[in-house]
Amino acid sequence: MKKKNKKVNAAILIIGNEILSGRTQDKNIAFICNWLNSKCGISVEEVRIIPDIEKTIINNILLLSKKFNYVFTTGGIGPTHDDITAQSISKAFRVKYEFHKEAYKILEKYYGKEKFNDERKKMSKLPRGSKLIYNPSSAAPGFVTKNVLSLPGVPSILNSMIENCKRHLSKGDKTHSKTLNFYTVESNIAKNLGNIQKKYKKFVDIGSYPFFRLGKIGVSIVTRSTSLKKLKSVNIELLKLAKLKKIKIFKI
Repeated sequence: MKKKNKKVNAAILIIGNEILSGRTQDKNIAFICNWLNSKCGISVEEVRIIPDIEKTIINNILLLSKKFNYVFTTGGIGPTHDDITAQSISKAFRVKYEFHKEAYKILEKYYGKEKFNDERKKMSKLPRGSKLIYNPSSAAPGFVTKNVLSLPGVPSILNSMIENCKRHLSKGDKTHSKTLNFYTVESNIAKNLGNIQKKYKKFVDIGSYPFFRLGKIGVSIVTRSTSLKKLKSVNIELLKLAKLKKIKIFKI
């Protein structure tokens, strides 16, 4: 890990027609968000899902890489014709799209010279200057170009590679979370929650999420903050609110 910063943010760019068509259900967003927050103190502030269209990839890479500390892309780094992430990132940053010597050697050793065909060789073509994210599952590496980290779309492979991203990231302050489950409806506490949020808006995020389970109507109040002290203060106020309104707090 590099030197610690107070706040570090990221965006996730999911690339793939199969996600947009509904054929494949994305499983990477929640995993990456949880990993970044719990292991790196990095908060994900935006997620986009886009098709395998070069111009669209380029425009999103340029926009998000300027807006956030890091951009994580998933998908489009395989051997087929529609895997155009590496090529698109090269064009976005105006660097040459070429064979990466180390990536080439890794893949050649993995497949063997006889089976290392042109399609597999394509997976070793990256934007010039990229650093590798090593892949313990299927050899084909991900890569880092400037502040963009590109990973495969297959969840099991991405999961196996994610720890190898750490060395390329600056650590931020971890965001802590607390959930209180109120046996009530949102309209009963909406005004109170708004007042509490206004009071702590610079330090704590408060979210309310209604649910209906096992015949019970309730609201999960989720508070998030990098300050444990502020988080505790907010939850004390929420408990006082529950007592004032005679709201039962329970576990789901």
